[in-house]
Amino acid sequence: MGMASHFLILSLLISFTFATAQETGFVGSLDRKSLGLAQKDMLSHFLFYFHERFTGSNVTTVMVVPPLPKYNATSNFGGMGVTDNALTLGPDPASKVVGRIEGLFAATSQTEFNIVQVVNFALTEGKYNGSSIAVLGRNRLSQKVRELPVVGGTGLFKFATGYVETTTLYLDSNRSTIEYNIYVSHY
Repeated sequence: MGMASHFLILSLLISFTFATAQETGFVGSLDRKSLGLAQKDMLSHFLFYFHERFTGSNVTTVMVVPPLPKYNATSNFGGMGVTDNALTLGPDPASKVVGRIEGLFAATSQTEFNIVQVVNFALTEGKYNGSSIAVLGRNRLSQKVRELPVVGGTGLFKFATGYVETTTLYLDSNRSTIEYNIYVSHY
């Protein structure tokens, strides 16, 4: 098959795809400017901390489905929970609050304490007030620094992508302090 044949086949496929999209009634082209995407995307770095409390009168992270008994002492496999914690600018719990981290987590490994987490960083300060960054991924708690993907966002973070580096700074049976470095590309 010659170059002209390849070009003809490619042209027909593109035409067919375009025609099919137009006929369905649920596909259309978008105006980038109307979505607030006229400007060039930016790369931002955010540094947040959150402070979980597992016990006491104001628990912020709780297991809602207990782990399977066989894995309770090793990996918490099967356990699922929810979290709602203040985001602060510093590692001290009394630091300025700039938002909340809200989400779900599930222990997904039979051999390690790993979780899959789905969280939103809902911001409440300055020009980011009302915007959020969505993170979904595997969090290998046995590693000092873990990476998770940024999968989207709202407000100023529409069409966001990027990644998170997270580190546990403090952990005991009552509380923890977690550091999140978020590197996000957004418009």
